[in-house]
Amino acid sequence: MDVRWLDDHERAAWVRLAAVLELLPGVLDAQLRRDAGLTHFEYFVLAMLSESPEGALRMSALAAQTNATLPRLSHVVRKLSDRGLVRRSAAPGDARATDVALTEEGWTKIRETAPGHVAQVRRHVVDALTPAQIDQLAGIAEAILGRIDPDRRFAANLRES
Repeated sequence: MDVRWLDDHERAAWVRLAAVLELLPGVLDAQLRRDAGLTHFEYFVLAMLSESPEGALRMSALAAQTNATLPRLSHVVRKLSDRGLVRRSAAPGDARATDVALTEEGWTKIRETAPGHVAQVRRHVVDALTPAQIDQLAGIAEAILGRIDPDRRFAANLRES
């Protein structure tokens, strides 16, 4: 196999991106656990439901939007259901499928939690960059997503601004 090794410039960029990928999830997760008693993934599930019509999605659609396996998502949805934040129900017309919907408590939790989460994202990412760098970051992320999600299974759910 002929390997195209990274040059010093490429390696420096890659190591910095890898560090961000390792450190940022912990920073976001710590704030959400401390302030809302949620993991970052639990918050992401609630956020995806809150952005869907009527706050509900089929489990398979929610799995696609969160890039989760159905077993992982089922486990998290069960935990959220036990806390009264979501409700599961058989999908109308398809007894094999399950729908998940935010409860009133779930809506309250996402409304209370979103400001602190957005403040963390702003503090650690957005405010660290200039407007031009934000544009560059969007372009860089889109280019990488084009390689790692060529069918846009995950990216198709991202809202455009």
